[in-house]
Amino acid sequence: MNGSAMVGRNVRRIRHERRLSLGGLAQAAGLAKQTLANLENGTGNPTIETLFAVARALDVGVTWLLTEWGTPVYVQRRRGRMDPERHRRVRTLDQTYGSGQVTTFVMELVDGRPEVLPALPTGALLHVFVVAGSVVAGPVGQETTVAEGDFIRFPGDLPHLFRCTSGRAVLHVVTTVPQVQQFASG
Repeated sequence: MNGSAMVGRNVRRIRHERRLSLGGLAQAAGLAKQTLANLENGTGNPTIETLFAVARALDVGVTWLLTEWGTPVYVQRRRGRMDPERHRRVRTLDQTYGSGQVTTFVMELVDGRPEVLPALPTGALLHVFVVAGSVVAGPVGQETTVAEGDFIRFPGDLPHLFRCTSGRAVLHVVTTVPQVQQFASG
């Protein structure tokens, strides 16, 4: 995951919400269509001027392009790489961009029926590391089985669930909720 891909996802999402074609947005921003296509594909390296031009053309603040919104489900299996640092090894599980409320907690589950939890505020994400056991987790209809050592990130602004599949499971959960409002509907 990188910031360029995230900016590209945001531009594409807002452009679609505004019902703009790629060419229409390029014209409104005063950019070449290929420049905008590269930006949306995450292969471009936009200047700050380009980001401001796109934001103006989309009628949003530039921070809307630089904040993680509605990302797809992301799973990192326990085979994730441990990077050596001075006196420890560190495994980065995920990075999100922007600011907002962050809540972190440990959750213990026992076998049982899945409980569907209500959607959190718009733009919320759940970041879950499985400390022990295995669970089915994710947005309803997009659940994924994850086991000890796995990491999953998924949209929390949809009804979602956790279900233990191993007798007992321990999860480290972080929820992030952006402080800026999600895109206006209409």
